[in-house]
Amino acid sequence: MEQGDIPLMKRTILLVCALALCAAGCGRRRGSTATYAQKAFIMNVSAQFRAYGPDTPRAKELADEIFAEWERISGEFSYNDAYSLTSLVNKKAVTEWVPVTDEFMRLLLLGLDYAKLTDGAFDITFAPLWPLWKEAASSRKLPAKEDIEKALRGIGSKYVQVDVVKRAVRFSQPVEINLGGLLRCYCFERANKILRERAPAYPVQLRLGGNMMVYGKRPWKYRVPDPIKKGKNLGMFAFEDGMVIASSGRDVFVEIEGKLYSHILDLRTGYPIKDFSNLAIYYPGLETEDFLASAALAVMGKEKAFKLLGGVKGAAAVWIDGGGKASFLLNDASKAAWEEDKDILARVLDR
Repeated sequence: MEQGDIPLMKRTILLVCALALCAAGCGRRRGSTATYAQKAFIMNVSAQFRAYGPDTPRAKELADEIFAEWERISGEFSYNDAYSLTSLVNKKAVTEWVPVTDEFMRLLLLGLDYAKLTDGAFDITFAPLWPLWKEAASSRKLPAKEDIEKALRGIGSKYVQVDVVKRAVRFSQPVEINLGGLLRCYCFERANKILRERAPAYPVQLRLGGNMMVYGKRPWKYRVPDPIKKGKNLGMFAFEDGMVIASSGRDVFVEIEGKLYSHILDLRTGYPIKDFSNLAIYYPGLETEDFLASAALAVMGKEKAFKLLGGVKGAAAVWIDGGGKASFLLNDASKAAWEEDKDILARVLDR
């Protein structure tokens, strides 16, 4: 299996699933300095575009273009869309080599790299395991151990064969790939390219779920919610440019047999990751392509995640365990600062 010669830490790292879309809106908000704002619902999460300044020409066109690109990515790589390229590969690759696009190949290679990087804790072939935990969330009963063991036997990136030269994919055993864990960050990469090509003269903030990317220098704030105290913030990252990629074990969780379980699964065990509430990572930008996705880092655990992030120039991170205790990483070259959030009234996202 060829995987090209792009260094692992220099590939753009990308976080699940269905195409969903909602009408967008725009206008001024009370108490906000943004002169144009637009929202949508993409990949099952809220998407936001905000342009700042007294003059924001063509901001709506820019927002429309970015959201259209995000919708394209959501649909083209959807696991659930029967007509997506992902579905085509899953249907045919077990019996034949399936041609794919350069874009699909790049995302696939990233997913395979992640499986190696995390020793299999993050794996794009997790499909057999997910229905078990969806049913567990519905029935409030843990999956049977034998069902989890059976599902794990049907998971493995080692069964995905890649021919980079011919740009084709084949499975050596029946598996299914799901690139959803990479797509939200890939959306930021594509948005960054659009912003730099259009070069607006005003700052822009983009959000997709818990992730945030900015264009243009400004005193930006990214607030990290307190996972234990509802409606309160633990603190915030303050920076002039860059992005924050986050994963929260409490964004989607369910109580099963009296215990809370995260939606983030460790595919080495088949069970949700333990003692985890939140991981938020600041990266200085996308130009160097030197950043790692928070979902992959979360399943590795704090020590391994911080060790990897320690080698990323300018990165900063906060890890919050299941009890709400925070641990911090602030690299010497980081442009981000961590600030305690003591203002009870400032519980809304910075605008």
